[in-house]
Amino acid sequence: MDVLERVGRIGAVDLVLDHEPIPHEQVVTGSPATGSAALGSFAGHEVGVWEMTPGAMSDVEADELFVVVSGRATVEFVDTGTWMLLGPGDVVQLRAGARTVWTVTETLRKVYLG
Repeated sequence: MDVLERVGRIGAVDLVLDHEPIPHEQVVTGSPATGSAALGSFAGHEVGVWEMTPGAMSDVEADELFVVVSGRATVEFVDTGTWMLLGPGDVVQLRAGARTVWTVTETLRKVYLG
C-alpha cells in the first residue's frame, strides 16, 4: 500500500524531502540538490513530489506531467533553444528524451505524474 492509499491526503508543500547533490557531470552552475518522494500511482503512473534547490543542472527528460506548487525556475530546451518560466500553479508536460537545462532561482517544488 502506498502513502496516498494509507493516508488519503498529503501536504505537498510541507512534505519533508531528503536532498542529494546533483551528479557533478549534470551541474551547470552553483551547487543544486534534489529531493523526491514517490507517493503512489494513478492509472499506472507514479505520483510524487520533487524539488530542486537553487542552481542549474542539465537533464534528459522522461514523459511527465507536473504542477509547480512553490518556487521559481527557467527550463531551457537545448535542442530547440526555447525556454519556459515556471512558478506556482504552472502545469507542464515534458516529453521523453528532451534535453533540458533547469535554472532554479527559488527552490522549486512540483507534484508530478510520470
